[in-house]
Amino acid sequence: MLCDGKIWVGTGEGGKVFLLPSMSNRHGLIAGATGTGKTVSLKVLAESFSDMGVPVFLSDIKSDLSGMVKPGVRSEKLDGRLSGCGADPEKFEYKKYPTVFWDVYAEQGHPIRATVEQMGPLLLSRMLSLNETQSGVMNILFRVARNEGYELRDIKDLKAMLVHVGENAKDYTLNYGNVSTASVGAIQRAVAILEDQGGNTFFGEPALDIGSWLKVAKNDDGTEQGVINILSADRLFNNPTMYSTFLLWMLTSLYEYLPERGDAEKPVIVFFFDEAHLLFNNCSRPLMEKIEQVVRLIRSKGVGVFFITQNPTDIPMTVLGQLGNRIQHALRAYTPLDQKAVKVAAQTFRANPAFDTEEAITTLKTGEALVSFLDEHGAPGIVQRATILPPQSYMGAITAEERAEVLAKSPLRGVYDQAVNRESAYEKLAAKKEEAAAPAQPAPQFLLVNGVLRQVVTPDRAREYVQYNGCLWPIL
Repeated sequence: MLCDGKIWVGTGEGGKVFLLPSMSNRHGLIAGATGTGKTVSLKVLAESFSDMGVPVFLSDIKSDLSGMVKPGVRSEKLDGRLSGCGADPEKFEYKKYPTVFWDVYAEQGHPIRATVEQMGPLLLSRMLSLNETQSGVMNILFRVARNEGYELRDIKDLKAMLVHVGENAKDYTLNYGNVSTASVGAIQRAVAILEDQGGNTFFGEPALDIGSWLKVAKNDDGTEQGVINILSADRLFNNPTMYSTFLLWMLTSLYEYLPERGDAEKPVIVFFFDEAHLLFNNCSRPLMEKIEQVVRLIRSKGVGVFFITQNPTDIPMTVLGQLGNRIQHALRAYTPLDQKAVKVAAQTFRANPAFDTEEAITTLKTGEALVSFLDEHGAPGIVQRATILPPQSYMGAITAEERAEVLAKSPLRGVYDQAVNRESAYEKLAAKKEEAAAPAQPAPQFLLVNGVLRQVVTPDRAREYVQYNGCLWPIL
């Protein structure tokens, strides 16, 4: 909720707690155990960014974020929460937000597609769970495709290139490095699994234009709201590696698309990464370096990234140290390992002499959180124990009929819905094989008779020619 141009997140004993829009591109963290209110905090932030005209992208794993398309419903419970935050329940506005649904599988939203080339060998290797040797072969495959003019757009192109590289492994080994048939076979098996999991739907064209996420909706009263882009990820989340790699690809695409902006009054877009711990599971060193680089540098492009996870220790310290804005909901300390995690979480805050931070983390009620945001100078504020405001949109999932109605009215309807298959590596390699397999035309044969050069054909082809003026002419 906006208040004097700032995002009013909640209220503590010290008064209202605000997130400064100019500091939101310093990234943030929303952490806490299941059921402690992380989703509410996420919605409050997303709605506030939208109200100030900033587009938002977030993933919806449980379908409970889809309710943003319709206004919230007033209740006695919400009135009590508003009163506890110092807000007037009578004046609190419940409203809907401009929303666009996306879905990798094109079932609950507009399809999101990328070409194999756009994904690149590093992220594709992670998506396929390849080892170091197999990743090296994938790099060679991309180099061969680029040097020989084979466009990699969809899964068919990737499979065709794997066959091509495997059949010519000896030649490519001399020029690019070792290409073993065993590694090619392992990659082919991984590609088949990815295809079964919906990779053939994701890879292709028309590829996503990142500008489609940066839309602003105009209201009837002349005000503007940033469009909230919701990725329907309930099915995608069943494949954690594909889910995390896909979101990392989106973040990387934003970084490459946007120009440098430096510090500004508000961000260009805010990206919420739910279940962020999946991004760092089984992460290779080169990929980890890429993540750290993107998170560190994307701030200057005007992008704010908020990681949502259960425990701050799920995120590597090199990344955690770059998250300046923190909302910490309750953690449970049932085991020694849990107690250590609580202690680490408490140490990441600037201490408040009014209470023990470590003890507060374990005693927070649902809807309460320890909050620390950056001030106007970029310094972390003293941690506050605050009650988080309720969202203005509907809490809960919408029906299939309501979703279909939103999609029917979407400004992007028809832009990405129909897949396009242009000539690329698959078609070019198939044509090359067909040309190589075509029977060669026999060369004409000639015989010198009495000093005259005469053409000779075999008896089985004699009917195809007619003799005229001493020469054989083919019958057309």
